[in-house]
Amino acid sequence: MSIAYGLDFGTSNTVLATSPDGQTAERLVFGEPGDTHSAIASILSFLSTEWGGTQAKPEVGPWAIRQFLEYIGDVRFIQSLKSFVASRHFSGTGVYGRRYDFQDLMSVFLECAFGHLAMPVDPSGARIVVGRPVIFAGSKPDEALAMQRYSEAIARFGFGEVLFVYEPVAAAFSFAHRIQQDATVLVADFGGGTTDYSLMRFSSKAGVLHADPLGHGGIGIAGDTFDYRIVDQVVLPQLGKGSLYKSMGKQLEVPPNLFSNFARWHELSFFKGSDDFKELKKLLRYCLEEDKVELFIELVEEDQGYPLFKAVSEAKAQLSSSEETELRFEPLGSEFKAQIKRADFERWIAGDLAKMEKTLDDTLTEAGVDSAEIDHVFLTGGSSFVPAVRSLFENRFGAQRIKSGEELSSIANGLALIGARDDGPRWAVGGS
Repeated sequence: MSIAYGLDFGTSNTVLATSPDGQTAERLVFGEPGDTHSAIASILSFLSTEWGGTQAKPEVGPWAIRQFLEYIGDVRFIQSLKSFVASRHFSGTGVYGRRYDFQDLMSVFLECAFGHLAMPVDPSGARIVVGRPVIFAGSKPDEALAMQRYSEAIARFGFGEVLFVYEPVAAAFSFAHRIQQDATVLVADFGGGTTDYSLMRFSSKAGVLHADPLGHGGIGIAGDTFDYRIVDQVVLPQLGKGSLYKSMGKQLEVPPNLFSNFARWHELSFFKGSDDFKELKKLLRYCLEEDKVELFIELVEEDQGYPLFKAVSEAKAQLSSSEETELRFEPLGSEFKAQIKRADFERWIAGDLAKMEKTLDDTLTEAGVDSAEIDHVFLTGGSSFVPAVRSLFENRFGAQRIKSGEELSSIANGLALIGARDDGPRWAVGGS
């Protein structure tokens, strides 16, 4: 192989790395001098470029965000695309008169992302190693469908070889270059859509790093779920969740699933054109708290999901270092502000944490590894900063065994390192 690339196409962010010598990895830079990014938000937008919307200009990452915020006209804004890859319910979406299936959307995203690289990607003869979660996000994820969609999207670029590797396995390889002696390592990768675990045994023989997989596990709960809990508890009651409407002499609750779409970032992109949204607008005149539901409809029509996502994510981040923070969201009114206590946030996510811990228990049990046998626990991903998450691992393994770092780059770096190895295919899903 002429070169190996590692692609971390994440729910929240996308990173591309390469390993020039097989011993170190480096992230590729997106953008131009004065506007560079080592990671870009996994956001795709389409700008209508002709009256009537017969053409669309796609953009990604920070350029998509600018397009969305600065352009007065019609912009289609899609985030958390990865959350749909394993869903049979998602067959595609229309964008200004053209139908895009998942493979189309992913390939457009990657084509635009590659186009922003300071150093162009040359796929001919190159190996690309693509990360994938252990368990895909969604209520009934279809793994075979997800891998088919990934494979078809990547195949369009003509790489010499394509490998798929579990994301926590890649993070383990990235971490292994820090340790100086043989060790059993547990990696917990907290992404936007999934939490994944991987157990690896690393050893050095004649200066060459050797690794043996011991077990993997995962669950479709992570950072986006935590965001959802904040929106559900703090924002949605201001938009009519829990309110009533009149029907045939009775008072019934406005279907709560309609509001949930606003709190789940990946669903919001497609909610505006759904039958559910059309039904909600018909229901408006029968609502007892019409002003709240009307505001909700306005926020959806004005694509306010991303600004809300930013506000909630910033509040969640503040709770990692403070006992209390204030959430402000201007579209709810200049007077709107909500105090959020860390204790309340931890109570809201307690059920999610219990499921994450149960998945960890199952992973260790299936691998036949006791907690005492683990030398290092490597926490990576944005939600590794959440104190309740960190406490879960410190209480179990002891603070001295907990390591962290490279929250945005560990997976891509590890994928590139695996790609540069002669035995790279061994680490691919389905490899031997």
